[in-house]
Amino acid sequence: MHHTLRRTATVVALAAGLFGSVISTATADPANGNFPCAPGNSNPTNYCDAKEGDLVDTTLTQLRPTQPSLGHDEVFYKLGRYTKGKDAINKQFDDWCESAGLKQAASAPAGARLSDPSSFTCAVARGSETPATIEPMKTAVVGPHGQLYLTDGHHTFTSFLETAGPNTPVRVRITGNLSKENPAAFWQTMQAKGWTWLRDANDNPIQPNQLPQSLGLANFGNDPYRAALYFARDISYSQGGGAPAFQEFYWGRWLRAQTDPAVNPRTANLNDHAAYLALVRAIATKMVALDGNAQVTDGFTASALGKLPAFDEKEFAKLAKPYEEAKPGKLAYVFAYRG
Repeated sequence: MHHTLRRTATVVALAAGLFGSVISTATADPANGNFPCAPGNSNPTNYCDAKEGDLVDTTLTQLRPTQPSLGHDEVFYKLGRYTKGKDAINKQFDDWCESAGLKQAASAPAGARLSDPSSFTCAVARGSETPATIEPMKTAVVGPHGQLYLTDGHHTFTSFLETAGPNTPVRVRITGNLSKENPAAFWQTMQAKGWTWLRDANDNPIQPNQLPQSLGLANFGNDPYRAALYFARDISYSQGGGAPAFQEFYWGRWLRAQTDPAVNPRTANLNDHAAYLALVRAIATKMVALDGNAQVTDGFTASALGKLPAFDEKEFAKLAKPYEEAKPGKLAYVFAYRG
């Protein structure tokens, strides 16, 4: 079954545990002196009616970032996988289907492209989503003027943009509607709920007006700590168990405080595959050595940030596989994409 996304945004409501009902977006009237929810700037589309739990169709150009930096090497891995991958179905279609709550790609014939979701199919049809299929979706909050603010998925959606363009259709899960708050109150709430990361690539605090206005790799600073920690995922920590948004950035704050040069991405040779692997091993080893109750940063313990009880050698071996293997490791794709 083909899935067609409309550029005019619609909302798939998750009402009473049922999936698939559609709500049209509309301009909300101000009530009780609340901040009016109306289209802002030149954006003709707003999401004022979207509720927590709704699945919203949108495009990459409609999403505003809530963090100032990325681990560029994570994006390079994805771009390498999308352009030089050895998968039976290009990984970009799996990633798109997963981010849309539709599990994974079922088919992607020659000529299929992300910019046209009707050109490929997903394993789960629209309207048949389950809590398990929507759990890994990327998330967004509705802000002033009905603007969507992306709270998870900056790396994946930036990778989509770099390969398919800013008008690529995507779908996000709404985690809150703050459209009636004025901008100052909105950003206070975003910080209080942990829905934004207001520190730059050097861990210096920034103001909301210093955030990028749109997705795209050139709009984000490069945080090598965030990148290295991405490659340690599932080796020394996991994303399950209710870990907070911006999980790797919290680990990055801890990592910056370490004095061991073996775990410093800024002094490691990130242009050498073996050296990069050694860096990830050293970081992951130091992470799993922490007691689960150890304070990492910002009030989070190691367990709360998903620390695993032991170093996973099997996952590390997968990461280490060279590009020549049938299933290369993530770092191999980084180096293949960099050229």
